[in-house]
Amino acid sequence: MKELAYYDGRIGAPEEVMIPFNDRVHFFGDGVYEATLGGNHRVYLLQDHLDRFYGSAKALEIRIPMEKEELGGLLTELLEQVEGRNHFVYWQVTRGVDVRNHTYSDDMVGKLWISIRPFAMQDPEKEIGLITKEDTRFYHCNIKTLNLLPSVMASQDAKRAGVGETVFHRGEVVTECSHSNISILKDGVFISHPNDNLILRGIAKTHMIAACYRLGIQVIERPFTLEELRDADEILVTSSSNFYRYATMVDGAAAGGKDPETRKLLQKAVIGEFLEYTGLESLRE
Repeated sequence: MKELAYYDGRIGAPEEVMIPFNDRVHFFGDGVYEATLGGNHRVYLLQDHLDRFYGSAKALEIRIPMEKEELGGLLTELLEQVEGRNHFVYWQVTRGVDVRNHTYSDDMVGKLWISIRPFAMQDPEKEIGLITKEDTRFYHCNIKTLNLLPSVMASQDAKRAGVGETVFHRGEVVTECSHSNISILKDGVFISHPNDNLILRGIAKTHMIAACYRLGIQVIERPFTLEELRDADEILVTSSSNFYRYATMVDGAAAGGKDPETRKLLQKAVIGEFLEYTGLESLRE
C-alpha cells in the first residue's frame, strides 16, 4: 500500500475510508492532532508526540479510545504496511459522532483517524524567502468559521452549570456569548457591542435593533462592561435558532428583570416578524 488511511478501526486507501456525517469534526473542528515523520518504518520521536497528543486531548476533555502504548503500537504497525522509506505520519482524535449540538455527552468516546503517506523533506540547503504579517489569529470572531472549539467548551461549561449561555469578555468588556449575541437595556436604551472583529454580527440582533427603531427605542452600539451587564435593566440574548431570550442571573447573582414592559415590546416585535414571514400562527406549531 502506497498511502494509508484509518478511521475508527477501518483501514484502506484514503478514498476508500468513509467518515460519518455526524462526526463532530465536520461541524466544530472538535478534535486535536499530531504529526511527525516516519523513517525506515519508525515513527520519529513517537513518545514525545504521543505525550503532547494525550495532553491536548485531556485539555479539551476528549476521550481517546485507546491507551498511549496501544496507540503507539498501532501507528508503528500501520507504518510498516506502507511502501517506501520516508513518510508523513498524521493522526487525530475527534470528540465523537452525534447530532450537531454545541454541548456533548460526558461519556462520548473519541474517534481516531490516522493518515500515512510518502513524504520528502525539503532541501535544507535551498534558500527560502519570508514575508511578515501581524498575528490576528485570535481576533476573527466576526467570521462564522467551522473552528468552534472555544464555543463548544464554553457551551459545555454553561450546560454543567445549569444555565443557558456563557458570556465572553475581554478584560472587563463584554463581547458575545458562546453561540449568541448579548445586549442590554438600561434606562430605556438598547446597548450592544458594535459589529467589529471581536463578535459575529448577529442577524437576529440586527433585526432586534430594527425593531427598536420601529418602536422608538434608542439604540447605542458600543462596548459595555461586566459591571454594566450585572447592573442592566434587562439582558437580551439573541441567535438565529433562539432569536429572543432574556437572562435574570449572571454568575449566580440576580440580574435584569427590571424593565419587563420594554422587553415584552421587543419580544412581541421580533416574534411577530418571524410569524409574519413564515405564515405560522404561533411558535408552537
